[in-house]
Amino acid sequence: MPSIDEIIENFELMEEWDDRYRYLIELGRALPPLPEEAHNEANKVNGCASQVWLATSVKPNGGAGPLLIFEGDSDAHIVRGLIAVLFALYSGKGAKEILAADAVKLFERLGLREHLTPQRSNGFRSMVERIRRDANAALAAVD
Repeated sequence: MPSIDEIIENFELMEEWDDRYRYLIELGRALPPLPEEAHNEANKVNGCASQVWLATSVKPNGGAGPLLIFEGDSDAHIVRGLIAVLFALYSGKGAKEILAADAVKLFERLGLREHLTPQRSNGFRSMVERIRRDANAALAAVD
């Protein structure tokens, strides 16, 4: 998977939105498959028009606080791409770093806000809220 900086750079190089949509879909296709048993109610993200599942693993990281690793899936190609963007921003990062990162600002910087339906935008926000909630829970568990 490309880094978040590579994704931003690639978006900036593409002038046509059709190319950006194709790139988003490619990012989604590159996501590792989510195990079938992880397609469950506990991992389901509410507030998305599509089916979305996010599974979170927490690993201790000493005084730096816990690291969170995410896996996910959706039944919609564009949404899988949005998941890939979020994972590039958040997965493998510390809980404090996750809480400090502004995914909505990134979403706007990439121009996604103007080019996705309101339902997709709301779903994106729901995924971000879920990730932030998991980061807060991971921090609370070590206190």
